[in-house]
Amino acid sequence: MGLDDALIFVRVVETHSFTQAALGLGMQKSTVSRRIVQLEERLGVRLINRTTRRLRLTEVGEAYYERCRQILLDFAEAERAVMQLQQAPAGLLRISAPIEFGQWVLGRVVGAFMRQHPQITAEVELASRSVDPVEEGVDIAIQVGPPNEATLVARKLFETRRRLCASPAYLAEHGIPTCAQALVEHRAIGLSHDPARYWPVRERNIPCRRVLTCNNITFAREAALAGAGIAALPRMITEREVRAGQLIELLPETELPTSDIYAVYPSRRFQAMKVKAFLDFLMQALPVTDGRLVEPEEARLLTSRLYSR
Repeated sequence: MGLDDALIFVRVVETHSFTQAALGLGMQKSTVSRRIVQLEERLGVRLINRTTRRLRLTEVGEAYYERCRQILLDFAEAERAVMQLQQAPAGLLRISAPIEFGQWVLGRVVGAFMRQHPQITAEVELASRSVDPVEEGVDIAIQVGPPNEATLVARKLFETRRRLCASPAYLAEHGIPTCAQALVEHRAIGLSHDPARYWPVRERNIPCRRVLTCNNITFAREAALAGAGIAALPRMITEREVRAGQLIELLPETELPTSDIYAVYPSRRFQAMKVKAFLDFLMQALPVTDGRLVEPEEARLLTSRLYSR
């Protein structure tokens, strides 16, 4: 059964007229009449007894009408539900993000967003891997770098700076590098997405003796704190340790590449209200100055405003 046939049949029954049903549907009376005949032929039953003066449902037609009417009511309710979801943020919001970003700032942002929009529920996965939002059914995937898939939409959130740092114990044993070229003589703690043979600094092709490789920046920081070597780490996870003297920033004049952080989602067209609202909220809430994530102390002041909304 097609919805069109069900709608035509229900309109004929409720208006008690082929003519009135045709007017309401914007169709020719002959078209409405032909469609009802075709429906009866397909079903192999007579649904409506016609006379020149009135229409009367058969017993089978009565049962069929009740079922069609309920189907159309359910269809209308489904449309209303979808339209309501587009009028205000509601429903389940699925998000994936890097572990550190999730722990440091995303938890507060999601919590504040849900407080402002109580019809939202959320599922958040924190992982050190890239997530394909289409394949994994995620509404928004926050990741380092733009997506590889051209059909996905990427919205840049901010860029994060890195610094070279090591523990006082490591520097006491191995010495302090006085220029970028001096890094050749030092032990490196590397991230898996960095070039394995060279230090990740703008002065290219400085050979790197990597003694430890990992895919998690917190792990790399802890290894640096323990004295395993020098690491190029995001400022947002090392500021407290540097201020406390547990890590020493090295060669601050040496420029390291920045990392761009993106929110990736399937499409801008017919974007769900919950996704659009959260992206706008996230952009307003992020502790970003001039496109860069600010240091943790200032970030705590900025994100604290979320609780007063």
